[in-house]
Amino acid sequence: MEVELSQLELRYAELRIVDRAQEAKLMASLASDGQLSAVAVVATAVAERFVLIDGYARVKVLRRLRRDVVHAVLLTMSEADALVMSHRLEGHRRRSALEDGWLLLRLTEDHGLKLGNLATRLGRSRSWVSRRLGLVQVLPLSVQQRVRRGQLSAQVASKYLVPLARANGAACSELSKNLAGHRPSVREMQRLYTAWRLGDGEQRSRIVAEPKLFLKATDPGEEVDDGAKRLLDDLRMLSAVSQRSERRIDEGAFAEAAEPARRRLTRAWTRTRRSFESLSATTEGWEAADADARHA
Repeated sequence: MEVELSQLELRYAELRIVDRAQEAKLMASLASDGQLSAVAVVATAVAERFVLIDGYARVKVLRRLRRDVVHAVLLTMSEADALVMSHRLEGHRRRSALEDGWLLLRLTEDHGLKLGNLATRLGRSRSWVSRRLGLVQVLPLSVQQRVRRGQLSAQVASKYLVPLARANGAACSELSKNLAGHRPSVREMQRLYTAWRLGDGEQRSRIVAEPKLFLKATDPGEEVDDGAKRLLDDLRMLSAVSQRSERRIDEGAFAEAAEPARRRLTRAWTRTRRSFESLSATTEGWEAADADARHA
């Protein structure tokens, strides 16, 4: 069926995080190929009015393209049932823990569903539901809004800002506000949170008041010159390739290979082992020079 955009009620727009890169791809697709998949709606008590359940990004982009109608499928069920079904069937983009929490909060507060019932209907454990709800119940609303707008990543918020909020909600809000204009990476937020947790009262206040200055002053990248950075990248790549090769061996890539392939693999490993031995000899003493009080 076709529904005019003006007939839609966007009650659940804030259940998802803005993804500008995905919206740009979607806009290009809709502009060139049109709408390929229908959005999901449920009817309201008011005639010719529908609540949008799934397809908020598509509707947003269609409005930008100045379209008037959207292809929709009408779900003959309640809003709560439609939201649960949409969550269970979703496969194109996995929700973050915070997005799960926002949905669960609406289902409990607006639709009166109990935790045990939600766990059963979503195919999750009761503890999973409790943990997701706990994230959004403890995180300040101002921080959640920054996550919704894509100014903070959900991983950063869940991993570091939630425990900070549990310890000091005001500090969490202030830190988030003072990071305006900067989208911290997980590593950057780890540095901020670790320093705040280990600092005294004065140090914590400075970190919260000037988080961007703290990150700049403690940026480990500033101490690495171009040559060292290239070497660091090479060593990280070498480590990743070694781990991947070990995993493939464990999965039977060598044991299950035919005899000619085994001979080639053995020759390749001999050359690789010699390179490793040469590299080990070149870097002899590095680990000893890097030892500290924690080492024997």
